[in-house]
Amino acid sequence: MHILLIHQAFVTTGEAGGTRHIEFSRRLAARGHRVTIITSPVSYLSGESSLTGHFLWKKEQWAENIEIRYCWTSSGMHKGFVPRLLAFFSFMFSSFFCALNVKDVDLVWGTSPNLFQGWTAWLSARLKRKPFLLEIRDLWPEFAIAMGALRNPLLIRMSQWLERFLYNHADRIIVNSPGFIPYIRDICGKTPNLVPNGADERMFEGADGTAFREEHGLGDDFVVMYSGAHGPANDLETVLNAAEILRDHAGIRFVFVGSGKDKARLETIKAEKKLDNVLFVPPVPKDRIASVMAAEDAGLAILKKLDMFKTTYPNKVFDIMACGDPVICQIDGVIREVVEENQAGIFVEPGDAQALADAVLRLAKDPEACRKMGENGRRAIMEKFNRDKAAEQLEEIFIKL
Repeated sequence: MHILLIHQAFVTTGEAGGTRHIEFSRRLAARGHRVTIITSPVSYLSGESSLTGHFLWKKEQWAENIEIRYCWTSSGMHKGFVPRLLAFFSFMFSSFFCALNVKDVDLVWGTSPNLFQGWTAWLSARLKRKPFLLEIRDLWPEFAIAMGALRNPLLIRMSQWLERFLYNHADRIIVNSPGFIPYIRDICGKTPNLVPNGADERMFEGADGTAFREEHGLGDDFVVMYSGAHGPANDLETVLNAAEILRDHAGIRFVFVGSGKDKARLETIKAEKKLDNVLFVPPVPKDRIASVMAAEDAGLAILKKLDMFKTTYPNKVFDIMACGDPVICQIDGVIREVVEENQAGIFVEPGDAQALADAVLRLAKDPEACRKMGENGRRAIMEKFNRDKAAEQLEEIFIKL
């Protein structure tokens, strides 16, 4: 089977960011399927392009049966609302023309966020007379509306129309979180298939964080690590407020790994508050993240206190569990249920810096509890949330389509 994936924010394991799709692609390729990925060279984390020169698209054979095609995209991802829209629209059009040149496709796979690339996937599938699979990983535009990023009434109506159109015209819908299923069912009457987020526990086996600790002078400190996007939704200012509360507690450090549009502002806050217990580190490619996360004593997952975020299954939670560390989960909803049901960490009320500080102190004083939570989380990944099982589910859906 030849699968065409259209995904603007796609990254390989040699880049920083979520690697759900390259991990699935590798497993599908190992089963004999061909996967062609159309993506943008502009990083959704940093807004910088990985390729130079003027081009409409370039392609590379990433591995056997996996080809990646990079399409020209505007570089305004982190320069404001209008430049961000231009980045979405430029990819929507360039990826469409690129898709026309991909031959012998059996199925077209579109993914969100954003849904503009979903339109490209739908139209490409219809022109090729092949099935269209729509994957929802973000309830766009509802998340953007809840965050206040999308306010114009006309744009909201147009975005909601596009959402309904794609839901109704998809041959099959899959989601990465069970929290999305009722929402989609209410809009289009279809019940999506759940192919949940998860992790590959083998990526973290034998990882050693000693070098990272030595490089950054962490010594024997209790390290709380956040690894991921530094954006408005991630509420990282609350973490800085918790660090300020704990500034006089020697031996506790907060480490931020990653990048995003809020990073410069957060670094300024750190400098103004003179938070010596906070460290910012550049993003790390996924194939090297295990040796970084191995330096943590607890991993932090955090989002703003919004009802819409109760529906999410953030990838970082599963990576922390796969690493064998306790999760400090400052996100309510379905992901809280995963952490608590598997006794893999502790829940902290979103937006509450004092509660976060209290949770960090509690874990720092109880290494045995940390060890047990970490073991429980890793066991849950192996039994319930591992990539191999999810890839098998996905392949079954592809074959049925």
